[in-house]
Amino acid sequence: MTMRIAEEVTFGGSGLDRAAELRGQADVLRFARSAGTSRTALFWRGNVLMSGPGTVARLPMNHPVLADAREEPILMGRDGDGLLFASDISGWTPEGDPFAEPAPGWAAPELPQHPALDPALVLADLRSVMARLAPRDAEIATTARALMNWHRSHRFCASCGQPSEVTQAGWQRNCPACRTPHFPRTDPVVIMLITSGDKTLLGRSPGWPPGMYSMLAGFVEPGEPIEAAVRREVMEETQVPVGRVRYLASQPWAFPNSLMFACHGEALAEDITLDPVELDDALWLPREEMGNVFAGTHPTIKQPRRGAIAEFILRNWLADRLD
Repeated sequence: MTMRIAEEVTFGGSGLDRAAELRGQADVLRFARSAGTSRTALFWRGNVLMSGPGTVARLPMNHPVLADAREEPILMGRDGDGLLFASDISGWTPEGDPFAEPAPGWAAPELPQHPALDPALVLADLRSVMARLAPRDAEIATTARALMNWHRSHRFCASCGQPSEVTQAGWQRNCPACRTPHFPRTDPVVIMLITSGDKTLLGRSPGWPPGMYSMLAGFVEPGEPIEAAVRREVMEETQVPVGRVRYLASQPWAFPNSLMFACHGEALAEDITLDPVELDDALWLPREEMGNVFAGTHPTIKQPRRGAIAEFILRNWLADRLD
C-alpha cells in the first residue's frame, strides 16, 4: 500500500503530456523546432536555466544561445500552446575557473552567465532549487537532466562498440553498425525508513559534510525484489535485521539516473555493526530528537535537504502521516 500523499514528493510528476506519438515523426518535429509556439528549456552541465525562483525558463527555438547546442533538442512534450523541448549547451566553455559539479550535500558553486542570455535568466544547480519548483517545472527539469546524463554516458553501442546515433526526438539511440536500439536507463534504488518503536535508523556516508545524516539507501541488484533489497542493504551496512517491509513512495532522481523507491522496514534488533566502506556512522534517532533536527536545533545533525525523498519521508514520519 502506497502513502496517500506519495505524489506530493518533489519530482513526483505533474501529468505532463509527453507527446510520445510525435517522437518518430521527423517532419512534425522539424516543423515544431521552428514554430513560434515551441519553446525549449536550457541546461548546461546539468544545471537548469531559471527565469524566477521556482520557474524553469522557456526560450524561443531561435534564441542565439542555442548556437552552443551540439545536439538536436529533446522533446519534452506539450506545454501551454505548443511543444516544449530541452537543449543542452554543455559544450560551451565560460571564461574563468573550470566548473565542477558539487558532491551531495555540499554547497553549489557560483555558476557562469552566458553572454547571449538576459541577466534576469540564471543557471541554477537543480539540487539547490528543486524544492521551490512547481510540479510541472520539476518534472521537466528532472526528465531532461536524466536524458542528457544518459546520452552523455551512452554514446557508444553496448553490443558492438560503435558510435550510436540519437533518434526518437532524444528518447532512443540506434547503432548504425549492428542496428541495436538503446533506450534511456533508469537505475532502481531503495531508500528506507527503518524503525524500531519510536526510533529511526540514520546513517552518513564517507565524504558527506559534517552533520549530514540520512536514511540508508542502495541499488537494487538484478533478480532482486524491492523488499529483499531493503533487507540486504540494511544488513550489509549495519547488520540490523529487518522484518516487514512496505512500499511508501517513489521519486525520479536525476543525480545521475535513478528511481528512488522509498520503503518502511521494521527492525528486528537494534545492535549496529558498521560497514566502514559504506558508512562513517549510523545511529538510532528518537522521534523527539528528529523534531529537533527539523527545527534546526539538534546539536550534531543538520536539517535534511528539502526536496529529497529522504526529507519527505522523515518529515511525514515525524508528523505521523505515512498512511
